[in-house]
Order: sequence, then structure tokens, then C-alpha cells
Amino acid sequence: MADALHAFVAGYPIRHSRSPLIHGHWLKTHGIAGSYRAIEVAPDSFANFVTGMRQAGLVGGNITLPHKEAAFALADRLDAAAEEIGAVNTLWFRDGALWGGNTDAYGFAANLDAYGPGWDKGSSALVLGAGGASRAIVYALKQRGFSDIRIVNRTLGRAQELADRFGKGVSAHSWAAVPELTRDADLIVNTTSLGMEGKDELEIDLASARPDALVTDIVYVPLETPLLHAARACGLKTVDGLGMLLHQAVPGFEHWFGKRPEVTVELRDLVLADMAKR
Repeated sequence: MADALHAFVAGYPIRHSRSPLIHGHWLKTHGIAGSYRAIEVAPDSFANFVTGMRQAGLVGGNITLPHKEAAFALADRLDAAAEEIGAVNTLWFRDGALWGGNTDAYGFAANLDAYGPGWDKGSSALVLGAGGASRAIVYALKQRGFSDIRIVNRTLGRAQELADRFGKGVSAHSWAAVPELTRDADLIVNTTSLGMEGKDELEIDLASARPDALVTDIVYVPLETPLLHAARACGLKTVDGLGMLLHQAVPGFEHWFGKRPEVTVELRDLVLADMAKR
């Protein structure tokens, strides 16, 4: 019988992670002998944790805040998405090397493929926020052929840094430009934490948005954020952020456990039930 395989998610703090629920479901579904657990790792211990992974019997894991950039620096090899985004959220061993990847862009696109098919037929996207998460979103949009990506941020300098990072077809704008920029955007994406439970609401006027625009939010607690609620009130199509969390987990599971899992209604319901408890 094959030895059990052990993977993890590491962050600081980590207690609220739903990744163990997701991967535990897939391990059970596929009948794989293995485990996936949350490990809290303080920033000053992270490098030692990563270098000790193999000795600890870990085949790899997910990396979440605040360690994604540190993981980028510690990996021996990087996949194309991690190289472009500058952050790693998945670690695995291959051919003796520690690989670092970024699956956030994949998860974002796969969620829209599932719930907003045809979303990538557009050319213009409005991206709200210029933090770490926005890098993966801009990368995904470029990969899917968006030629006019407008980044707005309260600090214009941060938006400009991100636009410069991705180059042609990506522009930076101040928050005051949002009403004008919504008018012809095919896709509107919130990458900020505004609207998350316990945070300030994201207040933008969508009245002038195109009637066929798609609005999505990477926040998934609450499932219908104030932005998505406002979009629905304007008759716009919306996609919530939960699917991004579920889909971004797929490649890592395949790297560690050798099976490509599926994001099913059953899994989504399992996570929704857990969200209702907390």
C-alpha cells in the first residue's frame, strides 16, 4: 500500500481557512490516503518551514497571506503565472526541485468560465484595487485577450506601478474616474477587501454601466457583496467570488495527490454550509 501523502496550507493567521475542507472532501471522494491541514507559520519562521518541508514529510502545500512573496523568493523553479504575478500560492516537488506556482489567475478565470460563459469575448475591463490580488486578475485578463484593462485605486501610484508591470493595454486611473470608466467596461472586477464582512462597503454607482456588463467580486464572505447587490439591482449579470477559491485549489491537489479533482455543486454546498456556521 502506498504511503499516505500530506499537504498543507500555511499562513498567519490561518484558522479561518476553508482549504482543509475543500481538499479533505477531494481526498475522501478519490479514496486517497492522505491529509491536508492548516499550519500557522509566523513570518520570521516561514523560510525555515519551507526548507524543512520534505523532512517533515510534506509533499507540498498552499501559501496564503502574508507569505506569498516570500514563497516566490524561496522556490527553486517558478511556473509562468508566478513569474508574471510575482507571488506564489502553491508549492510542490518535481524532479528534486521545489516548484512555486500561482493558481489565483486560473481560479478567477475558471470561476467566470463556469458562471459567466463568454465573459472573455469582451475587450475592456475595469479592475478595482491595485493590491496583491489584483496582479493575478490582471494576468488572467491579459491571458484571456483583454486589450483595455483599467486599474483604479485610491492611491494612484500603486495603480501606476501595476500598470507599468503589465505594460501595453493596462492603464492606471484615480478612484474619481470610476463613473466614467464603468460606461463602456465589459467586465467590472473588485479585487479589494471592501465589501468583505467587517470592512467598509465598496460604494460605486453602476447606473451608467453597459446593460450587458458582467460584475464579479473576489470577496466571497458575504457571498453577495454590496457591489454584487448593487449590480443586480441595476439588472447586471453577476458572479460571486466563491468559485475562485474552489477552482484555484484544483491544480495544487493534482500536483500533490496525482488526481485532478472537480469543482462540483456538492463541494460548493459543503463550503456554503461551513460559511453559514461561522
